[in-house]
Amino acid sequence: MLELVRRRVLDGLNRRYIYGRVPLLHTIIFLIEMAVTVRLASKFNSYYAEKPVLTTMVTNAVLGGIADTVAQIVTAFKARQKRRSSASGDDFISIEIHDLDKAKPPTLTELGQAKNRPQPFDFERLTRFMAYGFFMAPIQFQWFGFLSRAFPITKKHATLPALKRVAADQLMFAPVGLILFFTFMTVAEGGGRRALFRKLEDVYLPTLKANFVLWPAVQILNFRVVPIQFQIVSSALNPQTGVVADQRKPFVSSIGIAWTAYLSLTNSAEE
Repeated sequence: MLELVRRRVLDGLNRRYIYGRVPLLHTIIFLIEMAVTVRLASKFNSYYAEKPVLTTMVTNAVLGGIADTVAQIVTAFKARQKRRSSASGDDFISIEIHDLDKAKPPTLTELGQAKNRPQPFDFERLTRFMAYGFFMAPIQFQWFGFLSRAFPITKKHATLPALKRVAADQLMFAPVGLILFFTFMTVAEGGGRRALFRKLEDVYLPTLKANFVLWPAVQILNFRVVPIQFQIVSSALNPQTGVVADQRKPFVSSIGIAWTAYLSLTNSAEE
């Protein structure tokens, strides 16, 4: 009974849009995540001083969820626009792939219903992104701690060590981190070795190139300006670690959320 009520409530929310464009359920989830983030940001220093790794793990998970929610909002918005543009025509086969039952071909009535069905919020996808950010945090914590020890930044020697940190991070950790990201997502989605190889073949190199275009500049600012505890946080904004916000670096945090949302869209492109 409770499950039936829950499904009806979610279905009703999925069918409602703000100003006919922005999905209501997606927006509610986004606002809840932002409220949690504001709470974490206000207490970040005290939490980090007591339990730095756990604080990074929780913050990674929350902001990883925000990034995926943004990606799902973008997808739902685009799907809404597509349905509107095709509503006046006879585009009878313009339906979502996941609405098809592969074992049983859909009837004409089912095709029409699938065509008009709104893009639902994918809670399993959200959970996967939050779990990835949570479990990657200890690796991230150790890595950036190593970089801070290997290439110490002082007042007299700042630029060169910062550049060395960026080079090490991008040439060593970024390629491996992206493989870990796509591997985790593929396995969590139930895919096997063939699905993983296909995903890596399709999206790995383009994503890595995009990373090299964006993140060296961001990381130079991160290593050169931000203290170590916020380096760990801001560095979680790169493709291999998930998303975490530094309340003092809204620009970097915004880039990180946008990048991880891009990763979410890239990862789900084949779906």
